[in-house]
Amino acid sequence: MPTIRKRGQYQWEAQVRRRGYPAQSKTFTTKAEAEAWANMIESDMSRGVWVSRSEAEATTLHEALTRYEDEVSRSKKGAVQESSVLKTCKAVDLAKRPLAAIRSADVAKLRDEWLKDYKPATVLRRLAVLSHVFNIARKEWGMESLSNPVELVRKPQPNNARTRRIAASDVTTDALGADEPNSERGAQDGELERVVAASGSALLPSIIWLAVETAMRRGEIVSLQWVHVDLSRCVVHLPSTKNGDARDVPLSSRAVAVLQALKDARDGSKVNTAEGDEDEDSGRVFEIRSDAVTRAFERAVARARKTYVDDCRAAKLRPGGKFLTDLRFHDLRHEATSRLASIFPMHELTKITGHKDPRMLMRYYHPRAEDLAKKLA
Repeated sequence: MPTIRKRGQYQWEAQVRRRGYPAQSKTFTTKAEAEAWANMIESDMSRGVWVSRSEAEATTLHEALTRYEDEVSRSKKGAVQESSVLKTCKAVDLAKRPLAAIRSADVAKLRDEWLKDYKPATVLRRLAVLSHVFNIARKEWGMESLSNPVELVRKPQPNNARTRRIAASDVTTDALGADEPNSERGAQDGELERVVAASGSALLPSIIWLAVETAMRRGEIVSLQWVHVDLSRCVVHLPSTKNGDARDVPLSSRAVAVLQALKDARDGSKVNTAEGDEDEDSGRVFEIRSDAVTRAFERAVARARKTYVDDCRAAKLRPGGKFLTDLRFHDLRHEATSRLASIFPMHELTKITGHKDPRMLMRYYHPRAEDLAKKLA
């Protein structure tokens, strides 16, 4: 039989002792709550289905997120990106609550708050991380009684798939509104040419051209090793990719030229470098981090847009509103995949881009209307 005793003026303590199980006790504000809890625990022990909830009740979501970051997230390939999600989740008020006290209604409320300021895909990523934290706590941290409230929450439908294509050139308008595609050299330059010209990084131009020629991801490019580059076969080998599979990427003539120029510059610098002066990362093609590539690209795009606007004003032309705006580095992979889609059949394209499901390539397939019109001619 459970033991109920009064502690102080406003507290009641319930104790359950049963052979084969650790003693359980908990304090409540009313006697009825203490009796209900004790009867539930004793019933579960009698039926052999009792599982301790003490750790889940004592561990806050913030503590679980911190442990998850230390034990699980650090070993992931996307640890840097996930750390930002974990930081956001730690900052919410819900992180102060014990894991056992978090209900699906709490998660749903948090979801709705996030959707006010962020796109559905961003919210989905955050919910996925929270769900994994609860599953890890239940499966590996001894909290078998813990349920996953995220699984019961309705997920937002992502509707922000990007269809951004790289413009080869811009069509500006004069003061009267007439199209002027060839008025100035600046109006004829494509977006990438202008971004490359505006770049303050010695490596970024090569990274840009390699990305748009091969459809490789940012992380795959910066982790590329010279030992995996075979210019004679026009192939680079990626031993580790985002989806966990290795793949070989064919190189276009322009991509080969970019890598050959880098190799020649590297070999030339070796001649003037004393043996043993090279660091342990000397085998990498690009000595730069992924986040540094993103920042350098964003700065280059901003400078290129400013220069473009100044050129148009000097020529008394109206700058294009979409030219060099809303341009991200990942759009280069999108552009490369869209170009390759017009050359390779779908089953071959998956081998180049690394997509496991061919249906995923449909979000990258956005041919220009004028290209489709040429096929109908």
